[in-house]
Amino acid sequence: MAGPLRSDPTNPPPNKSRAPRIVAVGGGKGGVGKTFLSSNLSVALARAGYRVVAIDTDIEGPNLHTWLGVGSPRSSLADFVAGRTDSLLKLVSQTPIENLGLVAATHGNLAAAQPSNERRIELLRQLRALPCDFVFVDCGAGAHPANIDYFLVGDEGLLVLHPEPTSIENTYTFIRAAFYRRMQLAMQKHDVKERIREAMDQRNERGIRTPLHLLREIEQMDPEEGQRFVRSMRAFRPRIIVNEVGSTEDVKLGFSVRTVCKKFFGIEVDYLGYLNRDPAVLDAVRHKATLLDTHPDSDAAVYLRRIARKLAEAVPLPAKT
Repeated sequence: MAGPLRSDPTNPPPNKSRAPRIVAVGGGKGGVGKTFLSSNLSVALARAGYRVVAIDTDIEGPNLHTWLGVGSPRSSLADFVAGRTDSLLKLVSQTPIENLGLVAATHGNLAAAQPSNERRIELLRQLRALPCDFVFVDCGAGAHPANIDYFLVGDEGLLVLHPEPTSIENTYTFIRAAFYRRMQLAMQKHDVKERIREAMDQRNERGIRTPLHLLREIEQMDPEEGQRFVRSMRAFRPRIIVNEVGSTEDVKLGFSVRTVCKKFFGIEVDYLGYLNRDPAVLDAVRHKATLLDTHPDSDAAVYLRRIARKLAEAVPLPAKT
């Protein structure tokens, strides 16, 4: 049974005016460790004294609740998608971890797993209103439009990858898709939005192959929109985490991705950190628990807390009541 929360995210304190910082965790490929990162970083910040809500948006393959030691919640995000409730806050359930709430994604309708565009917009709006300090959004794998939208809602967009070719390739695909989607939402002129839509086809007839090519096209079409494009481009700054590194070359991968994105895409990418390949992680999976609970002194746990501290730099620790 879930333990008590010292600061229950389902029971907001009075006069809370600061919106939560949303951390979206995505990946271009399944199995890279998104949910592992989401669950453990949520626990790390909750134990540091922050009020945290973790939400699983992968309705077709949910397992965040398992990582957090929660069975099968009676209500979940699927109820919001299906219109059985209009309140995301009502779907926040307690977890065994103090200060940590969960919106699970169990019991989905696989015939219509993802919410409509209008429903997705409302969901993203309500994320901003949750009474907590951090919201962790565990996105589904790949560049599906729903996954991209969930990723873009974050104040922090963490992109998890493995040091192996298919994961690296899919990471570049994800970054490119997220970038074009962000630009499409930011632009105001219909013809500019259409040009971005054309650019999303990598074999488009105009020969637009990179974001820099697209920028030049838009600057020629409309200088004002070109300036807006540049501002939005600079604000797009995903942060890379390399999971399961096993060598010095694996550690360097994050720097390589950052260089490629800057040189060929014109996109700034931060290298937030890495996690080494650690047998303690597999043991945590087998126990259906977070690494911070099963092996708090392991190397991977130390690196997780280091990444959590970097995320916490942007949010003052709430005063104790």
